[in-house]
Amino acid sequence: MDDIARLAERVRDAETVVAFTGAGTSTASGIPDFRSDSGIWTQFDEADFHYRRFRTDPAAFWTDRLDLHETMFSGEVEPNEAHDALADLAANGQLDAIVTQNTDGLHAESLNGHADGQDATELVELHGNAHRVVCESCGRTADAAPVRERVRSGELPPRCTNCDGLLKPDVVLFGERLDEGTLRRARQYARRADVFIAIGSSLTVEPAASLPRTATRNGATTAIVNFDRTPFSPRATFDVRGDVTTVLPELRARVVTEGNSLGTETP
Repeated sequence: MDDIARLAERVRDAETVVAFTGAGTSTASGIPDFRSDSGIWTQFDEADFHYRRFRTDPAAFWTDRLDLHETMFSGEVEPNEAHDALADLAANGQLDAIVTQNTDGLHAESLNGHADGQDATELVELHGNAHRVVCESCGRTADAAPVRERVRSGELPPRCTNCDGLLKPDVVLFGERLDEGTLRRARQYARRADVFIAIGSSLTVEPAASLPRTATRNGATTAIVNFDRTPFSPRATFDVRGDVTTVLPELRARVVTEGNSLGTETP
């Protein structure tokens, strides 16, 4: 029996299943990754997106942020087969949480498009969501699209219509700490997981990269689904090398279809 089949058995038998996703989950949707030879940080300077620069020169920050956003979301961007496979597992009651490093909002879009998907699983966006902005003063969040239009029209920096505070992309910038409540929820899921699947992540960025280790320490079956070897691969129960848009639909099919067949009584 291959690793995907064995992993499917563990998922079917588990009480709590957690998926942890990184940039490799969204590349098939047209979202570039960050650290490959053709990634985002070969085209932009990371220092331009540091929180310190946002505070000291918000107008220049927002000019570069608009360029970054348009590079990341050029063309028609939609959830791919990997997002949809996870949403199917959620709707089928076999995925309790998706913890993601991605800020592209594609998991939320996919879950919203599946009956019962959004209600059946919790989405934990560790690094925020690029489609929102947050006011630095009053904390109010809003849709980012109208704010980007204001930036295009020359409103630099954009300010909150509620209190006139500085608006910031609702993502974790370099130099910022992850939201404590969000990180706490992610760690709780890692501790509770019977099966923890890390998907499309290099597992090199802390503290998110520590989540599979937390799951292992608490007795979880751990799986890596990624093109490349990761630092956690030697410790994983399953290390599946391949395209996430192929592996996850196969996993879903084995979990759902074979699970249903096991539950069918022979007359």
